[in-house]
Amino acid sequence: MKKLVVTFGLLLVGLASQAQDLSKHAIGLRLGDNDGLGYEISYQHALSNSNRLQFDLGFRDRNGVSNYKLTGLYQWVWDLSALAPGFNWFAGAGAGVGSEDKADGSETFVNADGNVGIEYNFDFPLQLSLDTRPEIGIINGDSDLGLEIALGVRYKF
Repeated sequence: MKKLVVTFGLLLVGLASQAQDLSKHAIGLRLGDNDGLGYEISYQHALSNSNRLQFDLGFRDRNGVSNYKLTGLYQWVWDLSALAPGFNWFAGAGAGVGSEDKADGSETFVNADGNVGIEYNFDFPLQLSLDTRPEIGIINGDSDLGLEIALGVRYKF
């Protein structure tokens, strides 16, 4: 049993430490659902071979309430090509700031955000991702944990 645990640990360290070639930039759409269909313009900027920044400008319209939000995330990216060529998984943390327009006025809010997902990088400049983004309101936001699942389609350059 001890050998199995050590072997599994070494495998994880090996996968996490593999160098990968993140695209310097990627831009596209992130389509998700959190109490109403929403869409985001998504931009990624690589900082190194395993870290990047992601910025999403999102719009929502549900039940007579519309809002927009700018989210910034710092992401760690791990190469899964040893298991499946072209795949990466990622995790990150960040914050979002936005405004919600209601019938009785508008309100600015700030959220704390997390992010976990998997992505596939094609041989041509296209990236598909599936991720979840838990978020919780810090200022004027919903204090309940919100959970969004989204599909990302980005052009890499």
